[in-house]
Amino acid sequence: MDRWRLRLGHRSDRLATVDGLSHHPRGGPVKDRRPTRAPEPTRRTVLRLGLAAAPVAAAAGGLLTSSPAAARTVSGRPPQAGAVVDSAVLELERTHDVTLGLSATNLATGVRLAHRPDERFAILSVFKTLLAAAVLDRADEKRLRHRVWYPPADVVVNSPVTAEHIDTGITIAELCDAALRYSDNTAANLLLREIGGPRGLTAYARSIGDRVTRLDRWEPELNAAVPGDVRDTTTAAAVARSFENLLVGRALRPADRRRLTGWMLANTTSAARFRAGLPGGWKLADKTGAGDYGTNNDAGVAWNPAGEPIVIVALTRRNRVDAPKVDAALADAARLVAQRLG
Repeated sequence: MDRWRLRLGHRSDRLATVDGLSHHPRGGPVKDRRPTRAPEPTRRTVLRLGLAAAPVAAAAGGLLTSSPAAARTVSGRPPQAGAVVDSAVLELERTHDVTLGLSATNLATGVRLAHRPDERFAILSVFKTLLAAAVLDRADEKRLRHRVWYPPADVVVNSPVTAEHIDTGITIAELCDAALRYSDNTAANLLLREIGGPRGLTAYARSIGDRVTRLDRWEPELNAAVPGDVRDTTTAAAVARSFENLLVGRALRPADRRRLTGWMLANTTSAARFRAGLPGGWKLADKTGAGDYGTNNDAGVAWNPAGEPIVIVALTRRNRVDAPKVDAALADAARLVAQRLG
């Protein structure tokens, strides 16, 4: 089935598949193609969509629900009848000595798993997805091919790609690729200049409906993650909504959405995090981040073998400024989401 289009409960927007990944349709048929294909949705996937209005799941879940209306509920409100705190999530926090913010939703079924979804965490390099999207949203192909030059003094820590292109320069599109695939910090700073700095990033978040995420500083200062500092923070629920809008929804033009998805499918920094926890046969377009106080994040959209898109956001922090990050906590979070929602 090349394209499918079914109601999800009461939602007015709809999901469709393009090149095997589930998307909201915008305009006519899409002609260009992404470099990586995810699995085609099966008949089972389509039939399962009709179950979106089923009662709240009785199985354990941070807030485990099966109604799209419930999946969109701000989880600071009382949980719906039957929703329970997932002992597995609490055990994950205890085992890895982390505080975890988790928001995950199967967009085909509406089932959601959430834990501290509205608690603020440092956004870290997860902001680079919003950054690349903002650049794509405002740049045409000519601008994306524009070559940027920068002095050695502009190169900051963790810049594996831009450090090698001081003499040759690098295009805007290549900067996006470097920021997303390798989390290149200098690439991110150069792209921030394209959109008006951290304030421009915050403004873009607001333009796609994210009223929570904020960026205040540049790389690498934004990774300080001092407890209680609201600068450069977000919530798991806010990132989940933004990633849904960008990678599955209609926030971007179809060609830009596929380009962004392609960069994130090729991410190189997630091997020990979400990718270590997801089962074989799953596809993942994600962005990671790490900072002080053991902060460690992973966020993206995964597609299970049935082609169902599942938004997964896990944000973690620890108590000491020099605490090491715990990749296994993110891997276990992804594994739990796959078990509960996949």
